[in-house]
Amino acid sequence: MTAPELLAAAILAALVLYALAGGADFGGGIWDLLAAGPRKRDQRALIEHALGPIWEANHVWLILAVVLLFTGFPAAFAAVSIALFVPLTLLLFGIVLRGAAFTFRTYDEPRDRVQARWGFLFSASSAVAPFLLGVVVGAVASGRLHDATNGAPDLWAWLSPFPLAVGAFAAALFAFLAAAYLAVEAEGALRDDFRRRAMGAGVAVFACEAVAGALSWREAPVVFAGLTARGFTVPLHLATGAAAVTAFAALWRGAVRLARAAAAAQVVLIVVGWGASQHPYLVVPDLTIAGAAASPATLVPVLWAVAAGAVLLFPALFLLFRVFKGERPFAVLDRSRPSGR
Repeated sequence: MTAPELLAAAILAALVLYALAGGADFGGGIWDLLAAGPRKRDQRALIEHALGPIWEANHVWLILAVVLLFTGFPAAFAAVSIALFVPLTLLLFGIVLRGAAFTFRTYDEPRDRVQARWGFLFSASSAVAPFLLGVVVGAVASGRLHDATNGAPDLWAWLSPFPLAVGAFAAALFAFLAAAYLAVEAEGALRDDFRRRAMGAGVAVFACEAVAGALSWREAPVVFAGLTARGFTVPLHLATGAAAVTAFAALWRGAVRLARAAAAAQVVLIVVGWGASQHPYLVVPDLTIAGAAASPATLVPVLWAVAAGAVLLFPALFLLFRVFKGERPFAVLDRSRPSGR
């Protein structure tokens, strides 16, 4: 592989890890918004228990992807940041508001109505942010950003059916992943709640994927061709389908750890499949990996920096998750303690 392709692969790997970690955090916020039934308070307490220790660390993958993009592929970064300024800005607001609201909700007085408002802001931002992230991905893949490279961007190109369908697909996918994760951390009836939510979200993922796939035929022909007419197409779809079926079967039987692994595998295959389907383009249809790359004098040191950073980062993250995300029992809330939500 050439240096530009190695760096593009590193960006895709960072996005895969962000989907597995940060995406599940967004999904947890979606379930916080949709908490219902007699165990509503316990559902929200479990989500807070699951997110609390490590949620902020997950954004390191998105930061890494952005830094590698503007360092290694400045033309692509310029095209995306100009043409998609509106959804990217809204996405940034959503991520910031989500983090601030989560913190204020945690430390505010539980009986206070203000605490309930912080909770709603956290969960609503958690639903909006992944939708906007998917919209950005869909707009990049659609080929509607080409005018940005010629100095005449259409700032509303993202408001078309295909990017919006990809946004809904991303939100459903992250909700599915989060429910599969949360089912492992819960016990008893609470585990059954999240098993059912995961299966429901899985149906929503299938429906959104079908709509986005149908729309891609006209609105994202490069991606459609990549997902239907390349050598990896059949193995990719078979592997993704096998992961989805395994996740559903495991959820149905209550094998939650197997379901979690299968759901994570499904997400990995979907993100990798998106990247492979639009190869060799970074921004369809004008900017290829080779055409948008910086000079070797920039790319080679960046690749060495990524390799050196991985040596330090992965052991540190392993320790973080080992300490805070080991098999920790979740204690159900004391119902004598009122809550603002």
